Amino acid sequence: MSQERFLAAVREAAADGSLRKLVLAAPTGEGVRKVEVRPVVLARGPTWQVVERRPGGDRTSHEDDDALLRRVSEALGTAFRSGHLYTDERSLQLEWRKGTARLSSGPPAEVASSGAHDRARQRAASLDPRWLTALGVLDERGKVRRGMEAKHRQIHRFVEVLHHHLAGLTPRREGEPVLVDIGCGKGLLTFAAWEALRSLGFPHPRVIGVELRPELAAKVEAVARELGCEGLSFVGGTADTLEVAPDVVIALHACDTATDEALALAVSRGAQVIVAAPCCHKQLRPQLAAPAALGPVLRHGILKTREADLVTDALRAALLEAVGFEARVFEFVSTEHTDRNLMIAATRRSAPRPGAEEEARALAAFYGVEEQELATRLGVPLIART
Repeated sequence: MSQERFLAAVREAAADGSLRKLVLAAPTGEGVRKVEVRPVVLARGPTWQVVERRPGGDRTSHEDDDALLRRVSEALGTAFRSGHLYTDERSLQLEWRKGTARLSSGPPAEVASSGAHDRARQRAASLDPRWLTALGVLDERGKVRRGMEAKHRQIHRFVEVLHHHLAGLTPRREGEPVLVDIGCGKGLLTFAAWEALRSLGFPHPRVIGVELRPELAAKVEAVARELGCEGLSFVGGTADTLEVAPDVVIALHACDTATDEALALAVSRGAQVIVAAPCCHKQLRPQLAAPAALGPVLRHGILKTREADLVTDALRAALLEAVGFEARVFEFVSTEHTDRNLMIAATRRSAPRPGAEEEARALAAFYGVEEQELATRLGVPLIART
């Protein structure tokens, strides 16, 4: 179980761009003493630099995600008895002691690198302090305000995620991608998304923050106009009233089925990229009626709530893949910042993933779920047609 958790963490960190360094150590035989992995950018694009430390000299290669994950999976517990993973939010160490794998975690380590990840961090660090100050994240001296430290880290982490998932974006209008932020609140991540698109080489992005409270939307709109943020705007109301075809849709901490509404709108309007961080998950909880083996889980309120959270987001990912997206669910920020820390990122692909709809239906059947908002909006029946 410890090894599986470690490998899952490696897979998620590689997918969401947060992997800073990976080390395989404590070899079981002669030859390679250690393997070190870092993100780098070559002419052909981002890749993983793999350095094998050998007695006669180092050997360097470059691998894609699949090759890297295959190497780590095959080597841990066989060729190496130790694995160390360093990400933005934490570090993980897997060690074999007396034949038993043990997993421990710690704070993120400062890792020097000149790779793709650091390039994203440098771009994130260059966010315009004027709007961060105007929206209350920084004080007049440019320092993070007390109580805003977690929010500041979240903004930077969000920009890194966007850079990772928008790298291959091809907007409908060249150089002018359209991004809609549904339920934008104070607009912190909307401003960040506008800057992220510009730093990715889109000089004239159109970014629209949609907020149900018109007075709040007007307040943030005034900040955008005062700072001269061309192409960035905020409107009151709901996203379905917008007459735009977005290339990117983001929805951060939209409550319960509001996340499903955002995902369905993105699908129907032809968005290429969806980034969502769901909040409360209320719809499925009263429906959960899994087999008796899960009785000890579902009879405890807190565990049933967490199970409903996991099932909801797993269903959402499968449903998105059933309608033509590649979807990933991963940890957005550490749980010390918020327990609502999962993110769903989806990129449109050429065709639905075979079997995805059947997987969603099987998962729903296992838990006794007959209705889920995204499935309804996408026209995917959770109960098999007879």
